[in-house]
Amino acid sequence: MRVLRQIHARLLTQSMPIASFSFGLCKIIGFCALSPHGDIDYARRLFSQIRSPNIFCWNSMIRGYSQSQTPSKEPVILFRKMVKRGYPNPNTYTMAFVLKACSIVLVSAMEEGQQVHASILKSGFGSSPFVETALVNFYAKCEDIVLARKAFDEITDKNLVAWSTMISGYTKIGLVNEALSLFRDMQKAGVVPDEVTMVSVISACAASGALDTGRWVHAYIKKQLIETDLELSTALVNMYAKCGWIERAKEVFDAMPVKDTKAWSSMIVGLAIHGLAEDALEEFSRMEKAKVEPNHVTFIGVLSACAHSGLVSEGRRYWSSMLEFGIIPSMELYGCMVDLLCRASLVEDAYTFVQNMPIPPNPVIWRTVLVGCKRNKILDIGEIVAQRVLELEPHNAENYILLSNLYASHSEWEMMSQVRKEMKDRGIKAMPGCSSIELDGLVHEFVMSDWSHPEANEIREILRDISKRVHAVGHKPGISDVLHNMVDEEKENALYGHSERLAIAYGLMKTKEPTVIRIVKNLRVCGDCHEVTKIISSEYRREIIVRDRVRFHKFVDGSCSCRDFW
Repeated sequence: MRVLRQIHARLLTQSMPIASFSFGLCKIIGFCALSPHGDIDYARRLFSQIRSPNIFCWNSMIRGYSQSQTPSKEPVILFRKMVKRGYPNPNTYTMAFVLKACSIVLVSAMEEGQQVHASILKSGFGSSPFVETALVNFYAKCEDIVLARKAFDEITDKNLVAWSTMISGYTKIGLVNEALSLFRDMQKAGVVPDEVTMVSVISACAASGALDTGRWVHAYIKKQLIETDLELSTALVNMYAKCGWIERAKEVFDAMPVKDTKAWSSMIVGLAIHGLAEDALEEFSRMEKAKVEPNHVTFIGVLSACAHSGLVSEGRRYWSSMLEFGIIPSMELYGCMVDLLCRASLVEDAYTFVQNMPIPPNPVIWRTVLVGCKRNKILDIGEIVAQRVLELEPHNAENYILLSNLYASHSEWEMMSQVRKEMKDRGIKAMPGCSSIELDGLVHEFVMSDWSHPEANEIREILRDISKRVHAVGHKPGISDVLHNMVDEEKENALYGHSERLAIAYGLMKTKEPTVIRIVKNLRVCGDCHEVTKIISSEYRREIIVRDRVRFHKFVDGSCSCRDFW
Protein backbone atom coordinates (compact mmCIF):
# COMPACT_ATOMS: atom_id res chain seq x y z
CA MET A 1 0.00 0.00 0.00
CA ARG A 2 2.91 2.38 0.65
CA VAL A 3 4.02 2.12 -3.00
CA LEU A 4 0.43 2.50 -4.17
CA ARG A 5 -0.01 5.68 -2.17
CA GLN A 6 3.16 7.03 -3.84
CA ILE A 7 1.66 6.22 -7.26
CA HIS A 8 -1.55 7.95 -6.22
CA ALA A 9 0.41 11.02 -5.10
CA ARG A 10 2.22 11.10 -8.45
CA LEU A 11 -1.09 10.99 -10.30
CA LEU A 12 -2.30 13.99 -8.32
CA THR A 13 0.85 16.05 -8.93
CA GLN A 14 1.31 15.27 -12.64
CA SER A 15 -0.47 17.16 -15.36
CA MET A 16 -2.24 14.68 -17.62
CA PRO A 17 -5.45 14.30 -19.66
CA ILE A 18 -8.55 13.70 -17.54
CA ALA A 19 -9.14 10.34 -19.26
CA SER A 20 -5.65 9.12 -18.31
CA PHE A 21 -6.08 10.39 -14.76
CA SER A 22 -9.45 8.64 -14.37
CA PHE A 23 -8.03 5.41 -15.83
CA GLY A 24 -5.14 5.46 -13.35
CA LEU A 25 -7.45 6.19 -10.43
CA CYS A 26 -9.77 3.33 -11.40
CA LYS A 27 -6.84 0.92 -11.51
CA ILE A 28 -5.75 2.04 -8.02
CA ILE A 29 -9.33 1.57 -6.75
CA GLY A 30 -9.43 -1.90 -8.31
CA PHE A 31 -6.20 -2.94 -6.60
CA CYS A 32 -7.18 -1.48 -3.21
CA ALA A 33 -10.64 -3.11 -3.33
CA LEU A 34 -9.68 -6.55 -4.64
CA SER A 35 -6.07 -7.34 -3.68
CA PRO A 36 -5.33 -9.22 -0.43
CA HIS A 37 -2.72 -6.50 0.14
CA GLY A 38 -5.21 -3.71 -0.56
CA ASP A 39 -7.30 -1.45 1.66
CA ILE A 40 -11.05 -1.31 1.02
CA ASP A 41 -11.44 1.87 3.11
CA TYR A 42 -8.79 3.65 1.03
CA ALA A 43 -10.55 2.44 -2.12
CA ARG A 44 -13.84 3.86 -0.84
CA ARG A 45 -12.27 7.27 -0.16
CA LEU A 46 -10.89 7.42 -3.69
CA PHE A 47 -14.17 6.18 -5.15
CA SER A 48 -16.12 8.95 -3.43
CA GLN A 49 -13.84 11.53 -5.02
CA ILE A 50 -14.68 10.52 -8.60
CA ARG A 51 -17.59 12.47 -10.00
CA SER A 52 -18.73 9.80 -12.47
CA PRO A 53 -17.13 6.43 -11.70
CA ASN A 54 -17.17 3.97 -14.58
CA ILE A 55 -18.56 0.44 -14.39
CA PHE A 56 -15.12 -1.00 -13.60
CA CYS A 57 -14.95 1.14 -10.44
CA TRP A 58 -18.47 0.24 -9.34
CA ASN A 59 -17.85 -3.46 -9.93
CA SER A 60 -14.51 -3.32 -8.10
CA MET A 61 -16.14 -1.73 -5.04
CA ILE A 62 -19.12 -4.11 -5.02
CA ARG A 63 -16.86 -7.13 -5.39
CA GLY A 64 -14.31 -5.79 -2.89
CA TYR A 65 -16.93 -5.40 -0.14
CA SER A 66 -18.18 -8.92 -0.94
CA GLN A 67 -14.69 -10.28 -0.25
CA SER A 68 -14.38 -8.43 3.07
CA GLN A 69 -13.65 -10.43 6.24
CA THR A 70 -16.71 -8.79 7.81
CA PRO A 71 -19.55 -9.19 5.29
CA SER A 72 -22.03 -6.31 5.14
CA LYS A 73 -24.85 -4.96 3.00
CA GLU A 74 -22.51 -2.37 1.47
CA PRO A 75 -22.38 -4.13 -1.94
CA VAL A 76 -26.19 -4.01 -2.16
CA ILE A 77 -26.25 -0.37 -1.03
CA LEU A 78 -23.69 0.53 -3.73
CA PHE A 79 -25.70 -1.34 -6.36
CA ARG A 80 -28.85 0.58 -5.41
CA LYS A 81 -26.96 3.88 -5.63
CA MET A 82 -25.68 3.01 -9.09
CA VAL A 83 -29.15 2.05 -10.34
CA LYS A 84 -30.66 5.21 -8.85
CA ARG A 85 -28.05 7.41 -10.57
CA GLY A 86 -28.80 5.79 -13.90
CA TYR A 87 -25.16 5.75 -14.96
CA PRO A 88 -23.32 3.60 -15.72
CA ASN A 89 -25.60 0.71 -16.60
CA PRO A 90 -24.84 -2.51 -14.69
CA ASN A 91 -23.35 -5.38 -16.68
CA THR A 92 -23.28 -9.15 -16.17
CA TYR A 93 -20.35 -8.88 -13.77
CA THR A 94 -22.24 -6.36 -11.63
CA MET A 95 -25.21 -8.69 -11.30
CA ALA A 96 -23.03 -11.69 -10.45
CA PHE A 97 -21.05 -9.75 -7.82
CA VAL A 98 -24.21 -8.41 -6.16
CA LEU A 99 -25.77 -11.89 -6.06
CA LYS A 100 -22.62 -13.26 -4.47
CA ALA A 101 -22.77 -10.48 -1.87
CA CYS A 102 -26.38 -11.40 -1.07
CA SER A 103 -25.44 -15.06 -0.66
CA ILE A 104 -22.70 -14.13 1.82
CA VAL A 105 -24.65 -11.62 3.95
CA LEU A 106 -27.73 -13.92 4.20
CA VAL A 107 -29.55 -11.60 6.68
CA SER A 108 -32.56 -10.33 4.68
CA ALA A 109 -30.54 -11.32 1.61
CA MET A 110 -33.24 -13.42 0.01
CA GLU A 111 -35.47 -10.43 -0.75
CA GLU A 112 -32.50 -8.37 -1.94
CA GLY A 113 -31.28 -11.16 -4.18
CA GLN A 114 -34.71 -11.72 -5.70
CA GLN A 115 -34.90 -8.01 -6.55
CA VAL A 116 -31.53 -8.37 -8.30
CA HIS A 117 -32.92 -11.45 -10.08
CA ALA A 118 -35.85 -9.34 -11.31
CA SER A 119 -33.39 -6.69 -12.57
CA ILE A 120 -31.48 -9.42 -14.42
CA LEU A 121 -34.62 -10.58 -16.20
CA LYS A 122 -35.54 -6.98 -17.18
CA SER A 123 -32.04 -6.20 -18.44
CA GLY A 124 -31.74 -9.37 -20.50
CA PHE A 125 -28.63 -10.63 -18.68
CA GLY A 126 -30.29 -13.93 -17.76
CA SER A 127 -28.55 -15.87 -20.53
CA SER A 128 -25.03 -14.99 -19.35
CA PRO A 129 -23.28 -18.12 -18.00
CA PHE A 130 -21.65 -15.94 -15.34
CA VAL A 131 -25.04 -14.65 -14.13
CA GLU A 132 -26.77 -18.05 -14.44
CA THR A 133 -24.20 -19.67 -12.19
CA ALA A 134 -24.40 -16.74 -9.74
CA LEU A 135 -28.18 -17.27 -9.46
CA VAL A 136 -27.71 -20.98 -8.66
CA ASN A 137 -25.07 -20.09 -6.08
CA PHE A 138 -27.27 -17.39 -4.50
CA TYR A 139 -30.34 -19.60 -4.03
CA ALA A 140 -28.22 -22.55 -2.89
CA LYS A 141 -26.38 -20.45 -0.29
CA CYS A 142 -29.73 -19.09 0.94
CA GLU A 143 -30.81 -22.76 1.22
CA ASP A 144 -33.76 -22.37 -1.15
CA ILE A 145 -32.78 -25.52 -2.99
CA VAL A 146 -35.96 -25.62 -5.10
CA LEU A 147 -35.24 -22.23 -6.69
CA ALA A 148 -31.55 -23.15 -6.98
CA ARG A 149 -32.48 -26.28 -8.93
CA LYS A 150 -34.94 -24.30 -11.07
CA ALA A 151 -32.17 -21.81 -11.95
CA PHE A 152 -29.82 -24.72 -12.63
CA ASP A 153 -32.29 -26.53 -14.90
CA GLU A 154 -32.83 -23.34 -16.92
CA ILE A 155 -29.13 -23.22 -17.88
CA THR A 156 -28.87 -24.49 -21.47
CA ASP A 157 -25.15 -25.14 -21.52
CA LYS A 158 -24.14 -26.13 -17.99
CA ASN A 159 -20.45 -25.58 -17.31
CA LEU A 160 -18.28 -27.13 -14.60
CA VAL A 161 -18.92 -24.27 -12.16
CA ALA A 162 -22.71 -24.63 -12.48
CA TRP A 163 -22.61 -28.40 -11.80
CA SER A 164 -20.22 -27.93 -8.85
CA THR A 165 -22.35 -25.16 -7.36
CA MET A 166 -25.54 -27.21 -7.49
CA ILE A 167 -23.86 -30.30 -6.02
CA SER A 168 -22.42 -28.11 -3.24
CA GLY A 169 -25.89 -26.67 -2.57
CA TYR A 170 -27.39 -30.14 -2.08
CA THR A 171 -24.49 -31.14 0.15
CA LYS A 172 -24.82 -28.07 2.33
CA ILE A 173 -28.39 -28.86 3.39
CA GLY A 174 -27.82 -32.60 3.76
CA LEU A 175 -29.57 -33.84 0.59
CA VAL A 176 -26.90 -36.44 0.06
CA ASN A 177 -28.67 -38.75 -2.38
CA GLU A 178 -29.57 -35.74 -4.56
CA ALA A 179 -25.94 -34.53 -4.52
CA LEU A 180 -24.60 -37.93 -5.51
CA SER A 181 -27.31 -38.41 -8.15
CA LEU A 182 -26.45 -35.03 -9.69
CA PHE A 183 -22.78 -35.99 -9.73
CA ARG A 184 -23.69 -39.08 -11.75
CA ASP A 185 -25.75 -36.89 -14.13
CA MET A 186 -22.71 -34.65 -14.49
CA GLN A 187 -20.61 -37.63 -15.54
CA LYS A 188 -23.28 -38.71 -18.06
CA ALA A 189 -23.24 -35.18 -19.50
CA GLY A 190 -19.53 -35.59 -20.18
CA VAL A 191 -18.46 -32.75 -17.87
CA VAL A 192 -15.13 -33.59 -16.24
CA PRO A 193 -15.11 -32.64 -12.53
CA ASP A 194 -12.22 -30.86 -10.85
CA GLU A 195 -10.97 -30.87 -7.27
CA VAL A 196 -13.63 -28.30 -6.24
CA THR A 197 -16.44 -30.60 -7.42
CA MET A 198 -14.88 -33.57 -5.70
CA VAL A 199 -14.65 -31.72 -2.38
CA SER A 200 -18.45 -31.25 -2.48
CA VAL A 201 -19.07 -34.89 -3.43
CA ILE A 202 -16.71 -36.16 -0.74
CA SER A 203 -18.37 -33.82 1.79
CA ALA A 204 -21.76 -35.31 0.87
CA CYS A 205 -20.42 -38.80 1.61
CA ALA A 206 -19.01 -37.56 4.93
CA ALA A 207 -22.32 -36.00 5.98
CA SER A 208 -24.27 -39.20 5.33
CA GLY A 209 -21.64 -41.70 6.42
CA ALA A 210 -21.74 -43.20 2.91
CA LEU A 211 -18.41 -45.02 3.05
CA ASP A 212 -18.87 -47.25 -0.01
CA THR A 213 -19.71 -44.26 -2.18
CA GLY A 214 -16.85 -42.30 -0.64
CA ARG A 215 -14.39 -45.07 -1.45
CA TRP A 216 -15.68 -45.22 -5.02
CA VAL A 217 -15.29 -41.43 -5.36
CA HIS A 218 -11.73 -41.65 -4.01
CA ALA A 219 -10.92 -44.34 -6.59
CA TYR A 220 -12.52 -42.16 -9.29
CA ILE A 221 -10.28 -39.23 -8.28
CA LYS A 222 -7.21 -41.41 -8.70
CA LYS A 223 -8.41 -42.90 -11.99
CA GLN A 224 -9.19 -39.49 -13.52
CA LEU A 225 -5.87 -38.09 -12.25
CA ILE A 226 -7.71 -35.22 -10.53
CA GLU A 227 -5.24 -33.15 -8.56
CA THR A 228 -5.47 -34.08 -4.90
CA ASP A 229 -4.67 -30.66 -3.48
CA LEU A 230 -4.59 -29.72 0.18
CA GLU A 231 -8.31 -29.03 0.41
CA LEU A 232 -9.34 -32.26 -1.33
CA SER A 233 -6.93 -34.34 0.77
CA THR A 234 -8.36 -32.76 3.93
CA ALA A 235 -11.90 -33.53 2.71
CA LEU A 236 -10.87 -37.19 2.24
CA VAL A 237 -9.46 -37.33 5.77
CA ASN A 238 -12.70 -35.85 7.09
CA MET A 239 -14.83 -38.23 5.01
CA TYR A 240 -13.09 -41.41 6.12
CA ALA A 241 -13.15 -40.25 9.75
CA LYS A 242 -16.87 -39.41 9.65
CA CYS A 243 -17.68 -42.64 7.82
CA GLY A 244 -16.12 -44.66 10.62
CA TRP A 245 -12.89 -45.79 8.92
CA ILE A 246 -10.45 -43.84 11.05
CA GLU A 247 -7.51 -46.06 10.04
CA ARG A 248 -7.92 -45.05 6.38
CA ALA A 249 -8.29 -41.40 7.39
CA LYS A 250 -4.94 -41.67 9.16
CA GLU A 251 -3.33 -43.25 6.07
CA VAL A 252 -4.53 -40.41 3.83
CA PHE A 253 -3.40 -37.84 6.38
CA ASP A 254 0.08 -39.36 6.81
CA ALA A 255 0.53 -39.44 3.01
CA MET A 256 -0.12 -35.71 2.68
CA PRO A 257 3.17 -33.94 1.79
CA VAL A 258 1.95 -30.65 3.25
CA LYS A 259 -0.44 -30.27 6.16
CA ASP A 260 -1.98 -26.97 7.18
CA THR A 261 -3.98 -26.11 10.29
CA LYS A 262 -7.23 -27.35 8.73
CA ALA A 263 -5.72 -30.74 7.86
CA TRP A 264 -4.24 -31.27 11.33
CA SER A 265 -7.51 -30.14 12.93
CA SER A 266 -9.56 -32.56 10.80
CA MET A 267 -7.37 -35.47 11.88
CA ILE A 268 -7.48 -34.49 15.55
CA VAL A 269 -11.26 -34.02 15.52
CA GLY A 270 -11.66 -37.35 13.70
CA LEU A 271 -9.63 -39.22 16.31
CA ALA A 272 -11.54 -37.44 19.08
CA ILE A 273 -15.01 -38.43 17.86
CA HIS A 274 -13.78 -42.03 17.63
CA GLY A 275 -12.82 -41.89 21.31
CA LEU A 276 -9.10 -42.24 20.53
CA ALA A 277 -8.01 -39.58 23.01
CA GLU A 278 -4.37 -40.62 23.28
CA ASP A 279 -3.96 -40.63 19.49
CA ALA A 280 -5.69 -37.25 19.16
CA LEU A 281 -3.43 -35.68 21.78
CA GLU A 282 -0.38 -37.28 20.18
CA GLU A 283 -1.34 -35.72 16.84
CA PHE A 284 -1.67 -32.35 18.56
CA SER A 285 1.82 -32.79 19.96
CA ARG A 286 3.12 -33.59 16.44
CA MET A 287 1.33 -30.52 15.13
CA GLU A 288 3.14 -28.33 17.65
CA LYS A 289 6.48 -29.89 16.72
CA ALA A 290 5.73 -29.21 13.04
CA LYS A 291 5.33 -25.51 13.99
CA VAL A 292 1.78 -25.39 12.62
CA GLU A 293 -0.30 -22.95 14.64
CA PRO A 294 -3.54 -24.42 16.01
CA ASN A 295 -6.88 -22.63 15.75
CA HIS A 296 -10.18 -22.91 17.59
CA VAL A 297 -11.20 -26.04 15.60
CA THR A 298 -7.96 -27.75 16.69
CA PHE A 299 -8.80 -27.13 20.32
CA ILE A 300 -12.39 -28.27 19.81
CA GLY A 301 -10.87 -31.61 18.79
CA VAL A 302 -8.39 -31.65 21.69
CA LEU A 303 -11.02 -30.76 24.34
CA SER A 304 -13.52 -33.24 22.83
CA ALA A 305 -10.87 -35.97 23.04
CA CYS A 306 -10.40 -35.17 26.73
CA ALA A 307 -14.18 -35.09 27.30
CA HIS A 308 -14.79 -38.49 25.69
CA SER A 309 -12.12 -40.10 27.87
CA GLY A 310 -12.71 -38.25 31.15
CA LEU A 311 -9.32 -36.50 31.06
CA VAL A 312 -10.33 -33.49 33.18
CA SER A 313 -6.91 -32.30 34.36
CA GLU A 314 -5.52 -32.61 30.81
CA GLY A 315 -8.51 -30.71 29.45
CA ARG A 316 -7.94 -27.86 31.89
CA ARG A 317 -4.27 -27.75 30.93
CA TYR A 318 -5.10 -27.57 27.21
CA TRP A 319 -7.62 -24.81 27.93
CA SER A 320 -4.82 -22.76 29.52
CA SER A 321 -2.55 -23.59 26.57
CA MET A 322 -5.23 -22.37 24.17
CA LEU A 323 -5.42 -19.02 25.96
CA GLU A 324 -1.63 -18.75 25.78
CA PHE A 325 -1.88 -19.13 21.99
CA GLY A 326 -4.03 -16.01 22.04
CA ILE A 327 -7.16 -17.83 20.90
CA ILE A 328 -10.30 -16.11 22.17
CA PRO A 329 -12.68 -18.88 23.22
CA SER A 330 -15.70 -19.21 20.97
CA MET A 331 -19.10 -20.36 22.20
CA GLU A 332 -18.33 -23.85 20.89
CA LEU A 333 -15.07 -23.98 22.85
CA TYR A 334 -16.86 -22.96 26.05
CA GLY A 335 -19.33 -25.73 25.25
CA CYS A 336 -16.50 -28.27 24.97
CA MET A 337 -15.19 -27.32 28.41
CA VAL A 338 -18.65 -27.54 29.95
CA ASP A 339 -19.16 -30.94 28.30
CA LEU A 340 -15.82 -32.15 29.68
CA LEU A 341 -16.81 -31.21 33.25
CA CYS A 342 -20.35 -32.59 33.00
CA ARG A 343 -19.21 -35.94 31.56
CA ALA A 344 -16.84 -36.27 34.51
CA SER A 345 -19.82 -35.66 36.84
CA LEU A 346 -18.38 -32.29 37.91
CA VAL A 347 -21.72 -30.59 37.33
CA GLU A 348 -21.26 -28.00 40.06
CA ASP A 349 -17.91 -26.98 38.53
CA ALA A 350 -19.55 -26.79 35.11
CA TYR A 351 -22.35 -24.61 36.48
CA THR A 352 -19.83 -22.23 38.10
CA PHE A 353 -17.80 -22.15 34.87
CA VAL A 354 -20.90 -21.18 32.88
CA GLN A 355 -21.86 -18.45 35.35
CA ASN A 356 -18.38 -16.93 35.00
CA MET A 357 -18.37 -16.91 31.18
CA PRO A 358 -17.60 -13.42 29.76
CA ILE A 359 -20.23 -13.94 27.05
CA PRO A 360 -23.89 -14.95 27.58
CA PRO A 361 -24.14 -18.76 27.35
CA ASN A 362 -26.23 -20.05 24.47
CA PRO A 363 -28.98 -22.70 24.82
CA VAL A 364 -26.58 -25.53 23.87
CA ILE A 365 -24.32 -24.80 26.84
CA TRP A 366 -27.20 -24.55 29.31
CA ARG A 367 -28.65 -27.77 27.87
CA THR A 368 -25.30 -29.54 28.36
CA VAL A 369 -25.44 -28.63 32.05
CA LEU A 370 -29.06 -29.82 32.19
CA VAL A 371 -28.02 -33.17 30.70
CA GLY A 372 -25.34 -33.40 33.40
CA CYS A 373 -27.95 -32.65 36.08
CA LYS A 374 -30.27 -35.33 34.70
CA ARG A 375 -27.49 -37.91 34.49
CA ASN A 376 -26.34 -37.18 38.05
CA LYS A 377 -29.86 -36.56 39.43
CA ILE A 378 -29.07 -33.02 40.64
CA LEU A 379 -32.50 -31.41 40.93
CA ASP A 380 -31.76 -28.00 42.48
CA ILE A 381 -29.25 -26.83 39.84
CA GLY A 382 -31.25 -28.63 37.15
CA GLU A 383 -34.38 -26.57 37.80
CA ILE A 384 -32.42 -23.29 37.64
CA VAL A 385 -30.67 -24.33 34.43
CA ALA A 386 -33.94 -25.56 32.88
CA GLN A 387 -35.52 -22.16 33.53
CA ARG A 388 -32.64 -20.45 31.73
CA VAL A 389 -32.72 -22.75 28.71
CA LEU A 390 -36.52 -22.54 28.41
CA GLU A 391 -36.31 -18.75 28.42
CA LEU A 392 -33.89 -18.92 25.50
CA GLU A 393 -35.60 -21.76 23.62
CA PRO A 394 -39.26 -22.03 24.67
CA HIS A 395 -40.18 -24.12 21.62
CA ASN A 396 -37.42 -26.75 21.71
CA ALA A 397 -38.91 -30.10 22.71
CA GLU A 398 -35.58 -31.46 23.96
CA ASN A 399 -35.52 -28.94 26.83
CA TYR A 400 -38.93 -30.08 28.11
CA ILE A 401 -38.03 -33.75 27.73
CA LEU A 402 -34.80 -33.32 29.71
CA LEU A 403 -36.60 -31.50 32.52
CA SER A 404 -39.43 -34.03 32.65
CA ASN A 405 -36.88 -36.87 32.71
CA LEU A 406 -35.02 -35.12 35.54
CA TYR A 407 -38.25 -34.96 37.56
CA ALA A 408 -39.02 -38.58 36.68
CA SER A 409 -35.59 -39.69 37.93
CA HIS A 410 -36.54 -38.15 41.30
CA SER A 411 -40.04 -39.71 41.14
CA GLU A 412 -41.53 -36.21 40.97
CA TRP A 413 -44.40 -37.47 38.85
CA GLU A 414 -46.65 -34.45 39.34
CA MET A 415 -43.93 -32.04 38.21
CA MET A 416 -43.09 -34.33 35.30
CA SER A 417 -46.74 -34.32 34.20
CA GLN A 418 -46.85 -30.53 34.42
CA VAL A 419 -43.87 -30.20 32.10
CA ARG A 420 -45.37 -32.72 29.65
CA LYS A 421 -48.71 -30.87 29.77
CA GLU A 422 -47.03 -27.53 29.06
CA MET A 423 -45.23 -29.11 26.14
CA LYS A 424 -48.50 -30.50 24.79
CA ASP A 425 -50.43 -27.25 25.32
CA ARG A 426 -47.79 -25.34 23.37
CA GLY A 427 -48.02 -27.85 20.53
CA ILE A 428 -44.35 -28.77 20.84
CA LYS A 429 -43.34 -32.14 19.43
CA ALA A 430 -40.06 -33.98 19.96
CA MET A 431 -37.68 -34.50 17.07
CA PRO A 432 -37.95 -38.18 16.14
CA GLY A 433 -34.85 -40.32 16.10
CA CYS A 434 -33.60 -40.90 12.56
CA SER A 435 -30.93 -43.40 11.51
CA SER A 436 -29.49 -44.15 8.10
CA ILE A 437 -27.51 -46.96 6.51
CA GLU A 438 -25.82 -47.01 3.10
CA LEU A 439 -26.29 -50.07 0.92
CA ASP A 440 -25.23 -50.38 -2.73
CA GLY A 441 -24.61 -46.65 -3.01
CA LEU A 442 -28.04 -45.64 -1.69
CA VAL A 443 -28.69 -44.17 1.75
CA HIS A 444 -31.75 -45.72 3.50
CA GLU A 445 -33.34 -43.70 6.32
CA PHE A 446 -35.37 -45.03 9.24
CA VAL A 447 -37.43 -42.95 11.65
CA MET A 448 -38.39 -44.09 15.14
CA SER A 449 -41.51 -46.32 15.09
CA ASP A 450 -42.06 -45.62 11.40
CA TRP A 451 -43.03 -48.82 9.61
CA SER A 452 -43.59 -47.31 6.16
CA HIS A 453 -40.50 -48.98 4.67
CA PRO A 454 -41.46 -51.34 1.79
CA GLU A 455 -39.70 -54.21 3.59
CA ALA A 456 -41.19 -53.40 7.02
CA ASN A 457 -42.52 -56.95 7.58
CA GLU A 458 -39.10 -58.49 6.97
CA ILE A 459 -37.50 -55.93 9.31
CA ARG A 460 -40.04 -56.87 12.02
CA GLU A 461 -39.02 -60.53 11.67
CA ILE A 462 -35.34 -59.63 12.20
CA LEU A 463 -36.28 -57.48 15.21
CA ARG A 464 -38.23 -60.38 16.73
CA ASP A 465 -35.20 -62.63 16.33
CA ILE A 466 -33.00 -59.95 17.92
CA SER A 467 -35.46 -59.62 20.81
CA LYS A 468 -35.41 -63.38 21.45
CA ARG A 469 -31.61 -63.55 21.45
CA VAL A 470 -31.26 -60.47 23.65
CA HIS A 471 -33.71 -61.83 26.22
CA ALA A 472 -32.04 -65.26 26.08
CA VAL A 473 -28.74 -63.80 27.33
CA GLY A 474 -30.54 -62.19 30.28
CA HIS A 475 -30.82 -58.59 29.14
CA LYS A 476 -33.51 -56.55 30.85
CA PRO A 477 -34.71 -53.55 28.85
CA GLY A 478 -33.60 -50.20 30.28
CA ILE A 479 -37.09 -48.78 30.36
CA SER A 480 -35.81 -45.73 32.26
CA ASP A 481 -34.83 -44.48 28.80
CA VAL A 482 -38.56 -44.21 28.07
CA LEU A 483 -39.96 -42.11 30.89
CA HIS A 484 -43.41 -41.57 29.45
CA ASN A 485 -46.48 -42.42 31.48
CA MET A 486 -46.65 -45.98 30.11
CA VAL A 487 -46.79 -49.48 31.52
CA ASP A 488 -43.52 -51.42 31.25
CA GLU A 489 -44.62 -53.47 28.24
CA GLU A 490 -45.40 -50.29 26.29
CA LYS A 491 -42.01 -48.89 27.23
CA GLU A 492 -40.30 -52.03 25.90
CA ASN A 493 -42.22 -51.69 22.63
CA ALA A 494 -41.14 -48.05 22.36
CA LEU A 495 -37.49 -49.10 22.67
CA TYR A 496 -38.13 -51.84 20.10
CA GLY A 497 -38.91 -49.17 17.49
CA HIS A 498 -35.86 -46.95 18.00
CA SER A 499 -34.46 -45.89 14.64
CA GLU A 500 -30.98 -47.38 15.07
CA ARG A 501 -32.52 -50.81 15.76
CA LEU A 502 -34.53 -50.57 12.54
CA ALA A 503 -31.38 -49.63 10.61
CA ILE A 504 -29.30 -52.39 12.22
CA ALA A 505 -32.04 -54.95 11.50
CA TYR A 506 -32.05 -53.84 7.87
CA GLY A 507 -28.27 -54.16 7.76
CA LEU A 508 -28.44 -57.69 9.17
CA MET A 509 -31.10 -58.56 6.61
CA LYS A 510 -29.24 -57.17 3.59
CA THR A 511 -25.59 -58.01 4.34
CA LYS A 512 -23.56 -60.96 5.54
CA GLU A 513 -20.46 -61.15 7.72
CA PRO A 514 -17.73 -59.92 7.60
CA THR A 515 -19.40 -56.78 6.13
CA VAL A 516 -19.39 -53.99 8.72
CA ILE A 517 -22.80 -52.49 9.48
CA ARG A 518 -22.44 -48.69 9.57
CA ILE A 519 -25.22 -46.55 11.02
CA VAL A 520 -25.58 -42.76 11.30
CA LYS A 521 -28.04 -41.38 13.89
CA ASN A 522 -29.22 -37.80 14.39
CA LEU A 523 -29.55 -38.11 18.17
CA ARG A 524 -27.48 -39.54 21.00
CA VAL A 525 -27.75 -43.33 21.34
CA CYS A 526 -29.87 -44.27 24.36
CA GLY A 527 -28.51 -46.55 27.08
CA ASP A 528 -30.69 -49.53 26.22
CA CYS A 529 -29.91 -49.42 22.49
CA HIS A 530 -26.23 -49.24 23.40
CA GLU A 531 -26.48 -52.43 25.48
CA VAL A 532 -28.60 -54.21 22.88
CA THR A 533 -26.17 -53.33 20.08
CA LYS A 534 -23.31 -54.83 22.11
CA ILE A 535 -25.29 -58.05 22.38
CA ILE A 536 -26.16 -58.04 18.67
CA SER A 537 -22.47 -57.69 17.76
CA SER A 538 -21.73 -60.78 19.85
CA GLU A 539 -24.76 -62.93 18.95
CA TYR A 540 -24.62 -62.25 15.20
CA ARG A 541 -20.80 -62.00 15.06
CA ARG A 542 -21.01 -58.66 13.29
CA GLU A 543 -19.00 -55.48 13.65
CA ILE A 544 -21.36 -52.51 14.00
CA ILE A 545 -20.24 -48.89 13.86
CA VAL A 546 -22.73 -46.25 14.98
CA ARG A 547 -22.14 -42.52 14.52
CA ASP A 548 -24.54 -40.65 16.77
CA ARG A 549 -24.83 -36.91 17.37
CA VAL A 550 -21.84 -36.93 19.69
CA ARG A 551 -19.32 -39.60 18.65
CA PHE A 552 -18.62 -43.02 17.14
CA HIS A 553 -19.37 -46.34 18.82
CA LYS A 554 -17.59 -49.41 17.45
CA PHE A 555 -19.29 -52.62 18.62
CA VAL A 556 -17.25 -55.82 18.35
CA ASP A 557 -17.76 -59.14 20.20
CA GLY A 558 -20.07 -57.63 22.81
CA SER A 559 -17.94 -54.60 23.64
CA CYS A 560 -17.99 -50.95 22.57
CA SER A 561 -15.01 -48.72 21.82
CA CYS A 562 -16.41 -46.05 24.16
CA ARG A 563 -15.91 -48.42 27.13
CA ASP A 564 -19.42 -47.40 28.24
CA PHE A 565 -18.24 -43.82 28.84
CA TRP A 566 -20.21 -41.54 26.54
